[in-house]
Amino acid sequence: MRLIMFDMDGTLIDSGFAITNTINYVRVNLGFEKLEKNYILEKVNDPNINAAEFFYGTKEFTPLQTKLFEEYYNKHCLSDLVVYDGIAKLIDDLKNDFTLAVATNANSQYAHKMLNHVGLGHHFKTILGYDSVSKPKPHPEMVNKILDIHKISNVNAQLIGDSHKDIMAATKAGVDSVLVNWGFSNHEKDAIETVKELEKKISEKFK
Repeated sequence: MRLIMFDMDGTLIDSGFAITNTINYVRVNLGFEKLEKNYILEKVNDPNINAAEFFYGTKEFTPLQTKLFEEYYNKHCLSDLVVYDGIAKLIDDLKNDFTLAVATNANSQYAHKMLNHVGLGHHFKTILGYDSVSKPKPHPEMVNKILDIHKISNVNAQLIGDSHKDIMAATKAGVDSVLVNWGFSNHEKDAIETVKELEKKISEKFK
């Protein structure tokens, strides 16, 4: 058995508007001013940043922040969702030869909802979110958990994501990874630009 794990936001779907608008909604409710979309998305994916501190000025997320975030995101997370070009076809081409899974730092219920909304959900045997583990990516727990669920060894798996958090999680779990550059980050090096290149990376790994 062979397994391919995908990050969700910025890898399979462009949910940038939903994420940005939600963070800005929380900020405005806390008395901060709005931030610009690309700036928010760049910081969301930075493994060196404490997001609670950076966006809301607290050491960790407070119950109020979480409530505001979920209240808005729940209502709006399906609007403005776009599947990246070529992804639907890629998933369709892979689904018969691979076990497909999603490892996302989003809430797993939202992930199911969002992936079903864009018509991709049923292709993934497992969808884990930050609420499925005690430590989200860049910690390898989520990757290891998916390997365990499907009883697949790390050498027969690959993880695809748009953030260094994804790559760090995969590396710590001994899993091959591919960094993509169509998501929320703009990587200077070691990232691929197109789904075509991704197909090539997948076939190189599993040939």
